[in-house]
Amino acid sequence: MKERSKNVMQGVERVPNRSLFYAMGYTPEELERPLIGVVSAHSEVVPGHIHLDKLAEAVKAGVSAAGGTPILVPAIGVCDGIAMGHEGMKYSLPSRELIADSVETMAVGHGFDGLVLVPNCDKIVPGMMMAAARLDIPAVLVSGGPMMAGHLGGEEISLSKTFEAVGAYKAGLIDDAALLEVEMGSCPGCGSCAGMYTANSMNCLAEALGIALPGNGTIPAVSGARVALAKRAGAAIMDLVARKVTTRQIINEKSVRNAMACDMALGCSSNSVLHLLAIAKEAGVPLTLRDINDMSPVTPNLCHLAPAGPAHIQDLDAAGGVPAVLAELAKAGKIDTGLPTCTGKTVGENIAGAKNKNPEVIRPIENPFSESGGIAVLWGNIAQSGAVVKRSAVAPEMLQHKGPARVFNGEDAAIAAIYDGAIKPGDVVVIRYEGPRGGPGMREMLNPTSALAGMKLDKEVALITDGRFSGASRGASIGHVSPEAASGGAIGLIEEGDTIAIDIPAGTLNVLVDDAELEKRRAAYKAPEFGAKGGWLARYARLVAGADEGAILK
Repeated sequence: MKERSKNVMQGVERVPNRSLFYAMGYTPEELERPLIGVVSAHSEVVPGHIHLDKLAEAVKAGVSAAGGTPILVPAIGVCDGIAMGHEGMKYSLPSRELIADSVETMAVGHGFDGLVLVPNCDKIVPGMMMAAARLDIPAVLVSGGPMMAGHLGGEEISLSKTFEAVGAYKAGLIDDAALLEVEMGSCPGCGSCAGMYTANSMNCLAEALGIALPGNGTIPAVSGARVALAKRAGAAIMDLVARKVTTRQIINEKSVRNAMACDMALGCSSNSVLHLLAIAKEAGVPLTLRDINDMSPVTPNLCHLAPAGPAHIQDLDAAGGVPAVLAELAKAGKIDTGLPTCTGKTVGENIAGAKNKNPEVIRPIENPFSESGGIAVLWGNIAQSGAVVKRSAVAPEMLQHKGPARVFNGEDAAIAAIYDGAIKPGDVVVIRYEGPRGGPGMREMLNPTSALAGMKLDKEVALITDGRFSGASRGASIGHVSPEAASGGAIGLIEEGDTIAIDIPAGTLNVLVDDAELEKRRAAYKAPEFGAKGGWLARYARLVAGADEGAILK
């Protein structure tokens, strides 16, 4: 069973190595077993991670019971909600690369035979999956699980409502008491925020990829079933190590397609596009925005979870979870059911007993919310390499829209204008120099989108940016515009008052200015100062690829 760890443990030459393990209290018997790295992102500053120490202990128990030696190692993690709206958000997406690099470092440096990855929130989940694909060793991911929804006035609410409440307060639609009620009631406990935001999107897609056990994406963080799942993950890694099943045998071209189909059906965060591109790259799988664009028209959208609708992840779990969604897709031949997974069974075997217990939460494949997927890719003269929108969270009246551009160099100027009431119905807010290089770090724009939603303008105002939007954003929020302004993209040439034409069903995004005028502007254009002046973000900005490539490091 031992493969990689023998480089650390076996032979007279490894006496010094073994002596250091003995210094930590390991026994000779433990060192004869496979060494399993349990990578925990536990911290006391992320609600989704505050309880991961308990889950990591459950994983360790599962590994030990199955005959392995679990070794706990750390990973960092940024809480996107806490980082939102200030310079801290610039570090969120770049931290994905640090996480992948650190997992690789710990695994190779210490000769782990397999990995159990214990993340939960937005960039930590894909960062760990990227590392597993890069290393190509046996790996299982078990997340911390979703937060329960809060309650307000008899309705379920989650984090997105707190951001929207700020906009409502600024517009004079609610008072101090109502604002405080939302603040205190929207996030009742541990777990990844309760809607189909980025963290829960990626935890669900880990199931669809086959690297996580069924239930990973939806079993609530506070449930005993989540602890049991962690124990089973510990047992599962020992089976993979024994059978020498590595990550790239599970994450491959066909399983990535399964994940894309699941993404479209669930209506996942637009950030899932960035992360699937990056994971695929690490797994050696060719994947482009064109591939994702081709998947959307042929994959129906089956779920409208918050912020697209009133249901939350706990409701998806009660309805049958990701297995029920995959089973609906399988009815129409939209997924490959013969692929291997970390359970030791195929996708088809995993979903054989799955039932759709609530057709209001998971629409049957015969009666979808829409015939096309929850994610759409747009192209045009200001998105020559593509842009991404969470179509399922766009009101029908905003699927096609023309309006005057309101241009801002950076999020801060845009949010100030929104709070000041300077944005009017029909406007198209353009936020640039927030891309992977220009930000740097490609900040999420949850504050502007939520402010507009809270002001009841989300069905009248569109936003486009070379940055990105939170999974908690709703409305015509079009991000990932590529090339970004900092790389010479045409989004940098848009002027105040230009007419922007958005047609999501047709997949187009254009500024209604002729090519000659755009070239004239390009010749005269002088970019403002942007980017990091120092720190590791300056290095990131020099190395990062565009959003259309997943914002990976070159």
